[in-house]
Amino acid sequence: MGRLQNFLSGKRTDASSPPPYVLRVRSSKLFILTTICIAVATDTFLYGMIVPVIPFALSSRVGVAQSSLQSWNSILLACYGAALLVCSPFAGFYADRSSSRRLPLLGGLLALAGATLMLCLARTISLLVLGRILQGGSAAIVWTVGLALLVDTVSQEKIGTALGWTSISMSVSILGAPLLGGVVYNRAGYYPVYYMAFGLIALDILLRLLLIEKKIARQWLPEEVPESVKTSTPDQASDPEKTGEEKRGEVVPEGVNNLEPISGQTPLARSFSKYPPVFTLLKSRRLLAALWGCVVQMSQMTAFDGVVPLFVKETFHWNSTGAGLIFLAVIIPTFASPIVGWASDKYGPRWLTVAGFVLAIPFWVLLRLVTHDSLGQKVLFCALLSLIGVALTLAMPPLMAEITYVVEAKEKESPGRFGKSGAYAQAYGLFVTALAAGTLIGPVWAGYVKTDAGWGTMSWSLGIFGLSAAVPCLIWTGGLVTKVNAKTGEERAAGRPAEPPKVQRGENAV
Repeated sequence: MGRLQNFLSGKRTDASSPPPYVLRVRSSKLFILTTICIAVATDTFLYGMIVPVIPFALSSRVGVAQSSLQSWNSILLACYGAALLVCSPFAGFYADRSSSRRLPLLGGLLALAGATLMLCLARTISLLVLGRILQGGSAAIVWTVGLALLVDTVSQEKIGTALGWTSISMSVSILGAPLLGGVVYNRAGYYPVYYMAFGLIALDILLRLLLIEKKIARQWLPEEVPESVKTSTPDQASDPEKTGEEKRGEVVPEGVNNLEPISGQTPLARSFSKYPPVFTLLKSRRLLAALWGCVVQMSQMTAFDGVVPLFVKETFHWNSTGAGLIFLAVIIPTFASPIVGWASDKYGPRWLTVAGFVLAIPFWVLLRLVTHDSLGQKVLFCALLSLIGVALTLAMPPLMAEITYVVEAKEKESPGRFGKSGAYAQAYGLFVTALAAGTLIGPVWAGYVKTDAGWGTMSWSLGIFGLSAAVPCLIWTGGLVTKVNAKTGEERAAGRPAEPPKVQRGENAV
């Protein structure tokens, strides 16, 4: 039992406990990044693989009338988003208080496997709806805990690049899964689509069992200090027993030596808010702007899932293979995500994000020109989808990195305000909540507007929706545009260095 407990939690049962096999490799940044990317890819693949399959399976397996296919297709996609929306804040709250990121990741994967099995065997609408809800709940754990683990592992200076790889995993899976799902369904039938899913789940289980967190590895490798604290004070960096989150929480402003009193002043007292960090985060207009950008970006991306398979079936008379292959036009531009993430780390997220939303608008509007079956119309449709894919790729990695930038800026402003456990999981819980809202809004918006007002109205309305994200992101992403640096949030007035945060006394002390 002791060995089993040690294996599941990673904690040493006693001082003589041997280190896990291949410890350095299993706790390396590359292995952890790979595991998180595959976890995200697995989750989004299971979300998207049945997108081109559902319209056909609803009629053949469930017996839904042709006139109701669009509505039920959008509802099933929205059920996933609704569950993700509700569960993400709770997953983030739990993850910041859990002793291990690994255990909730494994739990989320088991729930995901159960939901996929239910969807595979379902022959009624109620079971399909329940399966999509369970998928969304498990995805909340995977996304929230996985991204928090990534932030624990990677330094702030490289977080944009790391999240760029995660963005590739998300985009390729969410848009590539329909491609594979459509091809396999058309060539091999219904159940082989789910064989792919179970194979990916098996790989994911293996990687998550092998993964060892940095803070767990330091029980045997105390000389390893997280990269995220290399810029902290010497006293902090010299204590290898403290986790990355603890050291982040102990960053002290220049001129303040821990909690020692400044000459002529009374001693400082550090007090933490009695409320969860999520409430502090939600008061940040900078974070709210980033979250709204995520809502809009994900709404636009998942809108394709709700309407494109049926649109190409009705307009171009394509089967499920064609409905899947068309998503390649949007997928290919997403491979530039790490480059966009690197640019966000170097130059800040503001202008990349705004450019992405603004550039997409004319291409969304021009989609209304695709109206009939011809070679020219098919070329135009693919070209417009590709250009929208480029624009969406410019927006997402900087928005993901901005979540980390905001938490770091809050800690610099008031060191230790989030306590020992930090707030990264809760911050990314809000991020996943925003993504969930997008997966809920996008398919429903696209599906019902297309049904009631037509393809042209749907396309231009989604384009204008992007403007609602461009404006707040211009003003607040990276901090208020007139006062702060787009990446760090530090003051840049007239070339003067940033002033250290003010330290208060008494109940309102840092």
